[in-house]
Amino acid sequence: MFILIAGPYRSGTNDDPKKIAANVHLMESFALPIFRMGHIPVLGEWFALPLVHLAGSKQIGDEPFNEIFHPIAERLLEKCDAVLRVGGASQGADLMIEIAQKRNLHIYFTLDEIPLSE
Repeated sequence: MFILIAGPYRSGTNDDPKKIAANVHLMESFALPIFRMGHIPVLGEWFALPLVHLAGSKQIGDEPFNEIFHPIAERLLEKCDAVLRVGGASQGADLMIEIAQKRNLHIYFTLDEIPLSE
């Protein structure tokens, strides 16, 4: 399966770069285990952040950031089979869950729920 890992990016950070990096690290910590289970892990941040930079974003939440950040994750969900929701409170991650539910994707909350690839 192609599995989007969704968790907090900005939530609870007050836009502190170290706290944001910790949130990304938390999400990324699930990628290798998912890969080893035979699936393809993906974070929206892996696609969004380079494009945000190329679009000329100067700070989180500016126009180029908002144009790309959540919309690219929504587009990724069109290609995904599942979502793994990790971490704490996050409006963005919860939005990804809502979209995944509407698309009848598998939704997981722990690695143990994800089946091994056949």
